[in-house]
Amino acid sequence: MTHTALPGHPHIAYRGQDLFIEDLPVSALAQAHGTPLFVYSQASMQSALAAYQRGFAGRQVQICYAMKANSSLALLQFFARQGCGFDIVSGGELERVLAAGGDASKVIFSGVGKTRAEMQQALQAGILCFNVESEAELEVLNDVAVAMGTQAPISIRVNPNVDPKTHPYISTGLKGNKFGVAHERALATYQRAAALPGIRVTGIDCHIGSQITDATPYLDAADRVLDLIEAIEAAGIAIHHIDFGGGLGINYNGDTPPAADDLWHQLLAKMDARGFGDRQFLIEPGRSLVGNAGLCVTQVLYLKPGEEKNFCIVDAAMNDLPRPAMYQAFHGIVPLQARAETPQVYDVVGPVCESGDWLGRDRTLAVHEGDHLAVLSAGAYCMSMSSNYNTRGRAAEVLVSGHSAHLIRERETAADTFRGEKLLPAAPL
Repeated sequence: MTHTALPGHPHIAYRGQDLFIEDLPVSALAQAHGTPLFVYSQASMQSALAAYQRGFAGRQVQICYAMKANSSLALLQFFARQGCGFDIVSGGELERVLAAGGDASKVIFSGVGKTRAEMQQALQAGILCFNVESEAELEVLNDVAVAMGTQAPISIRVNPNVDPKTHPYISTGLKGNKFGVAHERALATYQRAAALPGIRVTGIDCHIGSQITDATPYLDAADRVLDLIEAIEAAGIAIHHIDFGGGLGINYNGDTPPAADDLWHQLLAKMDARGFGDRQFLIEPGRSLVGNAGLCVTQVLYLKPGEEKNFCIVDAAMNDLPRPAMYQAFHGIVPLQARAETPQVYDVVGPVCESGDWLGRDRTLAVHEGDHLAVLSAGAYCMSMSSNYNTRGRAAEVLVSGHSAHLIRERETAADTFRGEKLLPAAPL
């Protein structure tokens, strides 16, 4: 039987005419669990993480999974068991880390809008560090820490004004973005932080965007950060760790991002050349660990020919896979069973009552009603951004390891979607 791996997906392959994820036919999972269905390859996540570990071999490093990419508990548990920490952006994400067995002392708290309650929660849990994103946040965090009789460990997220050459919605390191402290204000902000009684400076942070496919923006940002560290330490403020964020892209549609180990060899060579190679490093990968580990299985409901477009209407929708509607993002779409027939060109669309509910434009597919399709590269920013729009329950999730499949999230029912809502009191007689 021939094995044909899909480009960028070494653990997802056709064996003969059938699509497999690791050692299981995807069609069997669809039959067992229904659709829409998210399926993840544990071997793929392990392989992606190993590339980072190779790149950091022999260094002081803490890899913190950016859990906004996919916050399902079983995936968090997997990364915690591998020794990873977590990059969080809300108090709810901290609760998820702890529920999954993660270590609070390996948690970095990012995000521009931390509330006082979230700051208190994180301090009580004993997190590793807050990535402070504004001078106003720094003052509030100091007040909260002083009131609790403690100090908050912080790094300041510096905005280096480096263009990551990615979609504007996921670019975070330019002057016009909401994230971080402007490079020109960073030294003064560190000096203020060092003077505050409730603040303990521990590091510096920089994150320039997501789905970056070129090493050059990382290297440019690193130079700006290292220049800044020299200025900060010349002012008498020690920087103990350097956090370069995440953002490394994956192959969605012929994209060619650098391998994680190659990227970090380049960055660490720069660190060494400038005398910073012995520092502790933090890194916050998300998409690059889980994106190509996942696929979304969906069933073809109807084929609808038209004068200008043919539509392949499936049971997955923009509430399950929001990236195409939000970013005009590309996801590969392939059949679970390859057909030896003449294909047609379809727009693959969902049942949600919006014109923006599409999963793929102009896709060449040999498909019949009742067939199943796999939407590729669906491990990141799909389930974590999914919703109940149109009162659609969120999909089930399955994690595959070799010949084993584990249901890690049950499919939501309609009752699940409105649990917690309250009807009005009975009308008066």
